[in-house]
Amino acid sequence: MAKRQIPVIVLAGFLGSGKTTLLNHLLKHSGGSRIGVVVNDFGSIEIDAMSVAGQVDSMVSLGNGCLCCAVDTSELDGFLDKLARPAARIDVIVIEASGLAEPQELIRMILASDNASIVYGGLVEVVDAAEFARTRARHPEIDRHLAIADLVVLNKTDRAGEAERRAVLDELARLGPGTPVLESAHGRIDPELLFDRKAREREEPGAIRQLSFEDLVRDLGEEDEHAHDCGTHGCGGDCAGDSPGSPGHRHLHAAYDSVAFTSAEPMDPRRLMDFLDNRPEGLYRIKGFVHFGAEGHRGVRYAVHAVGDFLRFYAAPWGRAEERVTQLVLIGTGIDAPALRAGLEGCRRLETGDADENTMWGVLRYAQG
Repeated sequence: MAKRQIPVIVLAGFLGSGKTTLLNHLLKHSGGSRIGVVVNDFGSIEIDAMSVAGQVDSMVSLGNGCLCCAVDTSELDGFLDKLARPAARIDVIVIEASGLAEPQELIRMILASDNASIVYGGLVEVVDAAEFARTRARHPEIDRHLAIADLVVLNKTDRAGEAERRAVLDELARLGPGTPVLESAHGRIDPELLFDRKAREREEPGAIRQLSFEDLVRDLGEEDEHAHDCGTHGCGGDCAGDSPGSPGHRHLHAAYDSVAFTSAEPMDPRRLMDFLDNRPEGLYRIKGFVHFGAEGHRGVRYAVHAVGDFLRFYAAPWGRAEERVTQLVLIGTGIDAPALRAGLEGCRRLETGDADENTMWGVLRYAQG
């Protein structure tokens, strides 16, 4: 089977945007997942081991299975290697960009890394809705950051008036056409938007497990796509952290849309690649498995990992008892679910017989394994 890779998410945003608040929120709502955090100042993270605050080239346990390390840019590769070691049992790595380097430099380092255990997980840019104009005046480089972001979190929307919020959304759409924008208050976003959370430990010991694509497909089929059961994701029914009726109360799962797609028929490689190369606005992540059935590839299962414009396939043999079926989950904000399903339906291979192996060329450009 193809080796699992750890997604590395770059979290960027200027002082006061709420980036560290969002990071702490992810740590508190990680479920059973172990997060590796890379920062340049331990003092920004809410941990008890504050005696190491500010030390560079240090690593400390956060007490919930997560690890945090303080580094400078020159040491980043080394700490990514440490966090990606199997012994660390890390599920996702989050790099806090400020103080380390320009986001595009961090992205370049991740994409250029020789470490086969990591994969780019996207650039998340946090923006202060109430201070956006003043932030741009002080830091005009934010336009460049927004242009390359895979996801923009428009934070502190509770502090901005409706007209101001709409004006910022319009400007974000101009600066990053097609980039999904997620509105939030106090950095509260669902971690499932960024990475797959492991379930919390169940009543019986040792029942922690990774939420599978099959689980996601079943959940989406049984429940409304915008109102997942909190218990399924281990949030204990308090995703937003506010009491019902309070101004900031909002179910985290309602902030984005998830679309599930299943096909027993093989997918046409060329049609699917055309769909993936022309992803609609607001679509942030695609994950799942694809069955192509092309000549020479009938016994191969292709896992797909897409975030923003980044795309990768992982080839591995189908299990002997595995049903050869395509299962995909698409996640984004403001996406047109019927249109996405229709687009994927059009990617089914309707012709009889085996597809020519040459049709797989577009897929193989992005394949590992």
